[in-house]
Amino acid sequence: MLFQNISRLLKAYFSKEDRLFINAVQSITSQRIYNVYIYKLAVNHSSASEVNSYGIKESNERLEYLGDAVLGMIVADYLFTQYPFKEEGFLTEIRSKIVNRESLNLISRKIGLNQLINYHKSNYTVVPKSMFGDSLEALIGAVYRDKGFYKCRKFIIEKIILPHYDLDELINTTTNHKSKLIEWAQKENKKIAFKVLDTKESIKKKQFTTQVVIDEQFYEIGYGLSKKKAAQDAARRTLEILEVQINE
Repeated sequence: MLFQNISRLLKAYFSKEDRLFINAVQSITSQRIYNVYIYKLAVNHSSASEVNSYGIKESNERLEYLGDAVLGMIVADYLFTQYPFKEEGFLTEIRSKIVNRESLNLISRKIGLNQLINYHKSNYTVVPKSMFGDSLEALIGAVYRDKGFYKCRKFIIEKIILPHYDLDELINTTTNHKSKLIEWAQKENKKIAFKVLDTKESIKKKQFTTQVVIDEQFYEIGYGLSKKKAAQDAARRTLEILEVQINE
């Protein structure tokens, strides 16, 4: 009876196009959505955004910002619980493999979210791969705002992490971010260097700080208990912000 009443309400208040959209989002999230507008905003790329009455361009960029933070925190909490005896460096490395842009782009397509993205096709000869991952983060932000923390956590764990990641495989797979960045720089005929900034020492450990420099322009800073780990961390962070250039 409840389902029938909800179906009647959907038909009464939403167009056929809206109902198809609602059903698609509910299929992806496995949750009944309430605030339809926020989910439409989550898949509205900046290329298709319009200025509202407040003078603000309505795109998914703010939700993407929120979703990125929520995803990082929930993945960190999940790994913290799953691996109670692992140190910070291990948890950081696994989290970065889960939330990296390449993985999110792929998952977005696997769950069919890419089919819902609203963008101006005439603006692109090739659709930027980053658009898919950005929209997934925006969707996470929408679920968080619409359903709250625990429902959003359920969505991330049950629909993103468990179906799409083999944690044992991630643990045993070593990604050489530094080599990947150097390879990209050579392909683009750019000069790259890894500059050690400083070393912080304590009674128990020594921490190194390294910054990526490309064509004399400063990029991301990385940290680690060795120069090698700090360089890898800096390279990973730099690869993330250069993702569009690397993958297009």
